[in-house]
Amino acid sequence: MPLTIELPAVEGQTAFNIRRWHEVLADPLLAKLPHRIETDRHGHIVMSPPPAFAHGRRQATIAGLMLKLIPGGHAVTECPLSTSDGVKAIDVAWISPAHEENVSEPIVLERAPEICVEIISPSNTASEIEEKRALYFEAGASEVWTCSLEGKLRFDVAPGHQVDASRLCPGFPQEIA
Repeated sequence: MPLTIELPAVEGQTAFNIRRWHEVLADPLLAKLPHRIETDRHGHIVMSPPPAFAHGRRQATIAGLMLKLIPGGHAVTECPLSTSDGVKAIDVAWISPAHEENVSEPIVLERAPEICVEIISPSNTASEIEEKRALYFEAGASEVWTCSLEGKLRFDVAPGHQVDASRLCPGFPQEIA
């Protein structure tokens, strides 16, 4: 029998996530850890090993291509986003100049950037990536891209709706080195 989990209302979860993220960032012990830190909907810290060299290189390549191919806006790596399941770190995000939070330099985004990119790591599971994809769309993303271990990109424009190329950046390559 499948299990269904009801997530809290987004508004209340966002306020909770922001308070908790302030605590996480203010903790001097956590600041010294080399791990990537996210939270779950209960505010529990979820740590994973720092990404490997190839992961960081792909982040830089994708961010650089976004800046080159999409005029205006910002490409951001390790971008914190409040979701209904806690604060998640988007590997690469593209934020347009029209994005409400663009000017205010928030501690954590309350609305997803237009493009959210997840770069697969060997420790990721398919269900974990599928959950993040759904959370990013729920938070307002227009597109969610996934970069495989081989550098191949998948472009989604809605949950479960994959397309051949990005609609916001049609010239973005389908594979990166």
